[in-house]
Amino acid sequence: MSQPIAEFKQSQPLTLGVELELQLVSVRDFDLTRGATDLLGSMDYDGRFGDIKLEITESMIEVSTLPRPLVDGIAADLVGLRQALVSQCARNHIAVCGGGTHPFHRWTERRICPGDRFDEVYHRYGYLAKQFTVFGQHIHVGCTSGDEAIWMTQALGPYVPIFIALSASSPFVDGEDTLFQSARLNAVSAFPLSGQCPALRDWAEFIEHFSFLQACGIARSIKDLYWDIRPKPEFGTVEIRVCDTPLTVERAAALTALAQSLVHHLLRTRPELDTQRHLYVARYNKFQACRYGFDGQISDPTGPRQVPLRQITRELLAMLVEDARELGCSAWLQLLDASLAGEISDASWLRRRQAAHGNLNDVVREATMRFRNKGSTHFAGAPR
Repeated sequence: MSQPIAEFKQSQPLTLGVELELQLVSVRDFDLTRGATDLLGSMDYDGRFGDIKLEITESMIEVSTLPRPLVDGIAADLVGLRQALVSQCARNHIAVCGGGTHPFHRWTERRICPGDRFDEVYHRYGYLAKQFTVFGQHIHVGCTSGDEAIWMTQALGPYVPIFIALSASSPFVDGEDTLFQSARLNAVSAFPLSGQCPALRDWAEFIEHFSFLQACGIARSIKDLYWDIRPKPEFGTVEIRVCDTPLTVERAAALTALAQSLVHHLLRTRPELDTQRHLYVARYNKFQACRYGFDGQISDPTGPRQVPLRQITRELLAMLVEDARELGCSAWLQLLDASLAGEISDASWLRRRQAAHGNLNDVVREATMRFRNKGSTHFAGAPR
């Protein structure tokens, strides 16, 4: 049954929320394990840092922060959620880690979690639902109105490749090096309503567009829109959905600082948008970021020209310095700048560990340690 879009809930501008989809792995061989329902059923957690809930398969768990005005609050929630989840996992003989894909699991062994929504997705999309055992970070930024959310959804569109490259952590699929930096988004792209928001003037036109999709039988609810960036009316936010789940919560916080600083900059400068022209190159640019990371070449339709993604990212981080300072998140943004300068990424870390060990089981084992912030693999310099 089709569901109407909820009324857009006004929220404080620049308020933040983060969701992380995490991997549940066996401590025996570090393959994915079917433990989510039992884990949550036995969990004693009071919700002080946000929510811990099921995702589509039993090998996934999702954590979501409380709404926070500052990145430091998001970081504190993520640390609290990590501790609660890691402690409960240890009691259940499970480990937890980040990363956009599990490097060697078999999708045929996945089991769909109980729930009407998950059951509907499975029966509608078939095996794609099990192949959707991939792991992303979603970043919500508060908007004052539906019109502002639609404008922001389109204003953020050209920056999608930067978020992909900075978060890329999924080079391995089915035990093989894909040669991609982010292979996760290939699974998302298989869904018929993935991609970008079309050129829309305002919230009323978005409602008209979505009603048309419903009348054609294409979409039932707004959850069927697997757009890279989409409005979230019940939260009063715009949601950035292209990031792989990082290997550390510190990097997740740094990506959140980028989102908040960028939205602040866009609201402050109100650049003229040419959404239709950018849509012509959006799929190509997304592929470049997924495949090559910062070595990708981004097509600028306003040139027209091609520009190295590494150059665009450096220019953006430099442009956002004052915005980040005003928001109190400069230190977080500097972490991304340092990782770009040192060519340090989660995807390259995973490849280096595979080269060192010669097997992916030990790569996942080290990834669980990295997520717990054990040893020397911490995202160096993260604010405390």
